[in-house]
Amino acid sequence: MSLEGEEKKRVAIFQGEAKVGEVIPAFAQIQLRPEDFTSPVSLQMALSRIYEALMNAVQRGPEKKYIAEVKFKDALGNVIAFAIDLGSSPPPFTKREVKARILVEIFEEE
Repeated sequence: MSLEGEEKKRVAIFQGEAKVGEVIPAFAQIQLRPEDFTSPVSLQMALSRIYEALMNAVQRGPEKKYIAEVKFKDALGNVIAFAIDLGSSPPPFTKREVKARILVEIFEEE
């Protein structure tokens, strides 16, 4: 039975785990990508980029954010990981490792 105007969608709910921690947002630019290892020059440019980001972070001061790294296994058994920004004030959790429920809703936009 389908009602007129009802959205056609599918929902999947996954159970996972999350690690809550602090990060310095300026350090988000500090990352090594696979292409940074293609040659010695690429690696040196990446290290220079990281050094510059560190110096900028030191000049700005210690600004912290709280994040949760969420990990779960998808329907095919692959481990999926992503981060959630929890803001600049400490989250209300007493433990560093907590449970996570991931809701995925699939639908068509019209």
